[in-house]
Amino acid sequence: MKKIQKLILPVLFMVVIVIIYTFYFAKDGLGSFTDFDPNNTAVKEIKVKIMKDIEVRQNGNDIVFYAFDKNEKIMQINATVVLPNDFNDAETVTLKGHLSGNSFHAHEVLVD
Repeated sequence: MKKIQKLILPVLFMVVIVIIYTFYFAKDGLGSFTDFDPNNTAVKEIKVKIMKDIEVRQNGNDIVFYAFDKNEKIMQINATVVLPNDFNDAETVTLKGHLSGNSFHAHEVLVD
């Protein structure tokens, strides 16, 4: 009985650690554009899936491509940065930026 009592606290501690890691740190899925406030220009991070069937194009100084989030909401992405070399081979990317009207303005594009 004493051995069981000595194991309860460490086991409980490990269960709490696993729960915290699972729900807080293990954010592996796609993000959502609805988490962004269109009236706020604070730079936030979101992971999205690139739409391969619509080609990437140059629009002045911006690079324009399309991506969708976990809710399958399609959004035009305007990036004012140079895209990484392996962008065309990537399925998902992490964008750092903000909503700007009906599009997302990306300050940084990172390949996952």
